[in-house]
Amino acid sequence: MKKRVSTTTAPAAIGPYSQAIIHNGLVYCSGQIPLDPETMTIVGEDATTQAIQVMKNLNEVLKEAGSDFSKVIKCSIFLDDMGDFGKVNEVYGSFFEADPPARETVAVQTLPKEVLVEISCIAYI
Repeated sequence: MKKRVSTTTAPAAIGPYSQAIIHNGLVYCSGQIPLDPETMTIVGEDATTQAIQVMKNLNEVLKEAGSDFSKVIKCSIFLDDMGDFGKVNEVYGSFFEADPPARETVAVQTLPKEVLVEISCIAYI
């Protein structure tokens, strides 16, 4: 059985998907982009600021699901420009102080709303 996760402290889904799904003790978080959850506007014009907002949004979804960053086992990072890798990696790393999860980072042609970074994750509860 799967359970949908929804919180108003993270941006509302802007399409036919859920913020996250819980199944068999795992939470599958959809990709977060740097939207302010209250105004649904993009936060920041640079990769560092956008990555901080993305991680804040993921934190809120994980919290609603009964999890947190210490329980994340896999992340996927999508960048508009691989030249931003170092900046995003620094922000990302600050949220995983010990035993960081597995992950991949890929550059893509375009992200939703033309943002610079999107991150999704899988965690246990």
